[in-house]
Amino acid sequence: MNVAITGGGTGGHLSIAKALALECRKMGIECIYIGSNAGQDRAWFENSEIFGEKYFLDTTGVVNKRGLRIFKAIFLQIRAILKAGKILKNHKIDFVLSVGGFSAGGAACASVLRGIPLFIHEQNAYIGTLNKILSPFAKAVFSSFDLGLKNQILTSYPINAEFFKAARIRREIKTILFLGGSQGAVALNSFALELAPILQKKGINIIHQCGKIDLERMQTEYQKLGFRVANHTDFAESTESIESKVESKSTESMKSADLHTDSALDSTPNSPQVDLFAFDNNLIEKIKKADFCVSRAGASSLWELCANNLPAYFIPYPYAAKNHQYFNALALKKRNLCGLINQSDLNVADFLSYIDKLDLATQSGDLKKQISPNGTKEIIDKILEILREKWQK
Repeated sequence: MNVAITGGGTGGHLSIAKALALECRKMGIECIYIGSNAGQDRAWFENSEIFGEKYFLDTTGVVNKRGLRIFKAIFLQIRAILKAGKILKNHKIDFVLSVGGFSAGGAACASVLRGIPLFIHEQNAYIGTLNKILSPFAKAVFSSFDLGLKNQILTSYPINAEFFKAARIRREIKTILFLGGSQGAVALNSFALELAPILQKKGINIIHQCGKIDLERMQTEYQKLGFRVANHTDFAESTESIESKVESKSTESMKSADLHTDSALDSTPNSPQVDLFAFDNNLIEKIKKADFCVSRAGASSLWELCANNLPAYFIPYPYAAKNHQYFNALALKKRNLCGLINQSDLNVADFLSYIDKLDLATQSGDLKKQISPNGTKEIIDKILEILREKWQK
């Protein structure tokens, strides 16, 4: 059996494409990838051995284009549909699996035109434009959020098993992770600097993904505040040292800790430091060390934090298409499973108030109940079931 996996542009789409491809290979399904020369597709998969063949077509997004740019974008998509159609035919593709994004336009549309079964995975709580257009033609739309579609199938989000294996209940905040996404987030970075002196007084360590563009500035600013900007090895050793000191406290002392008072941000007094980095593909190691996270609300990040039992305070990227990050976080907020604030309303006082009132251990324990570790297998199993029913008719 042969599948074409398509879509991408950003890490959120591409991480799902990778997870689904790996699951297909486990089941003996041959995979090819059809993406775009724009975005991050080529960087992710050009040298990857996951796919038998990789194709990167000249496409760009159509949404939000104006004037002549929209005509060029449409022309490129039409040309990509024609090229993708030939690729699907040459590889005798049995079904197309789209993870959305403008990269998916060519292959997803070509599958519909050629009568090849199309399956869609929608990562966000607010369906993307391309997925919305193509969803009526798809055999099924998979999502971890309720999209209100007749052909939707709710499944767990495809997450790397390592996030589940490293999960633990957080009971005390000793390390905070600031997670701005692969490109960083200037507003989140500035908020971290504003909050840092308070964390410094509490002896709390900081792990901070700040993005490449802001790395030099952030290093300088943290040093001005008296933080030691540690390399990864230094930070790992420091974290282990802190944990050993905490564990050496008497059981009676540990029981006296109260998360509903100012002690919510207390930590063993230490020389505070920050593990500052632009981006790390092995983010699970950072998440494992953290006790709380301040993050954007991309779908992959949100569900990875859930899988690891890591409570979070979400600051959605305000310019995300259709404000989908806000709706992602809102789905958890309605269940009292996260903090949520718009970037325009972000302030230190509200954050500290949230932390002070938070039942950290309870929220940490409840998060993992929202997701199971077999989301990828659920999706591929369901696709094969639908195809078997189709072929038996």
